[in-house]
Amino acid sequence: LQLVDSGGGMVQPGGSLRLSCASSNGFILNYYTIGWFRQAPGKEREGVSSIASISGGTKYADSVKGRFTISRDNAKNGVYLQMNSLKPEDTAIYYCAAEPGGVGYDPLAPEEYHNWGQGTQVTVSS
Repeated sequence: LQLVDSGGGMVQPGGSLRLSCASSNGFILNYYTIGWFRQAPGKEREGVSSIASISGGTKYADSVKGRFTISRDNAKNGVYLQMNSLKPEDTAIYYCAAEPGGVGYDPLAPEEYHNWGQGTQVTVSS
């Protein structure tokens, strides 16, 4: 499985971005739990949101609840992270990650995932 994440950019506080995660080699992402993670300079990688395989159950970090929405489009074989009301503290490199089937313990724990995209930069600044 090869993942491609995209959609990052620079926005002002309060703005929105939509990140995309796709498979570049034909794997069906609906059979994978997908997580979005971010890593700011000097900080550890943290889980932002996840969506479970098949059931589509979602989970969010407290810091993004009510502002970010994760979703799937099975017809397009993509997973998306809609980010609204962005704050400067959301600035980071964002990564999508995938794990076949379910995730064992915590779907927002980076160590649960073994397939990662290359990352896309999100910068929130005025």
